Amino acid sequence: ALTVRFITRRFIGDYDPTLEMIYRHMAIIDGEMVHFEILDTAGQEEDSLQIEEKIKWGDGFAVVYSVTDRCSFDEVMRLCFLINHLHSSPKRSGGAEQPPVVIVGNKKDLQFDRMVSTEDGENLSKALKLPFYEIS
Repeated sequence: ALTVRFITRRFIGDYDPTLEMIYRHMAIIDGEMVHFEILDTAGQEEDSLQIEEKIKWGDGFAVVYSVTDRCSFDEVMRLCFLINHLHSSPKRSGGAEQPPVVIVGNKKDLQFDRMVSTEDGENLSKALKLPFYEIS
């Protein structure tokens, strides 16, 4: 939903969240035309090799969890560790800079279903030294 909202500027409630998709999009960011290829993994990977290949593919990451799902939050640290590890590998572009990573807590509007506090997200982002946002 987050990716579709970014591309269409509308909330589309009727989509399959388990489908993995690559979205292509162009946008003007800070006065410059940027071409995006966004891999929406849908978080369904069970094989660690699949996850690693997808992380190697990316140049920047929004690690998204649901504030209504503690298990999705518990995956954030592991994913951020994998991103850091795979992109700091000597095999990858001679020790280039780490890719941008942001932690995003989604479904902020569902306060009565919340299982992860804003403070939990903020504490994790401070521990990992990554930006953090909560959104709906």
